Amino acid sequence: MSAVHLVRSDALAAAPYAYASRVEPGAELIFLAGACPLADDGSTVAVGDVAGQARRCVENMLVALVAAGAGLADVASTRVLVASSERRDLVAAWEVVRAAFGEHDVPSTLMGVAALGYEDQLVEVEVVAAVRRG
Repeated sequence: MSAVHLVRSDALAAAPYAYASRVEPGAELIFLAGACPLADDGSTVAVGDVAGQARRCVENMLVALVAAGAGLADVASTRVLVASSERRDLVAAWEVVRAAFGEHDVPSTLMGVAALGYEDQLVEVEVVAAVRRG
């Protein structure tokens, strides 16, 4: 069982995600660096393809979670950054990330930004997770 509990409220508009998460006392917090759409050689994948880059971000995020001793159910929040001012691009990235989480509809922030760090990078996914140890 995860140390993360999703919080919902009937007093807020229905949304396809939890509005908050609560982490059990004593859980270890894990802060992942932003997962980027990078191939194993460090090159940017899916140049010009927001959804393709989001898929690679999710793949890299999963690898980082496992390396930290966590999984998707341990994620307490995400931030999805998209280098675009076009709502359709933000939605394209969000749909990929949201699908990856399935039933664990973690609270998220979706943001359009002016630029991201790697050449040709359009998407980045930040994650905070929490796990019980011992």
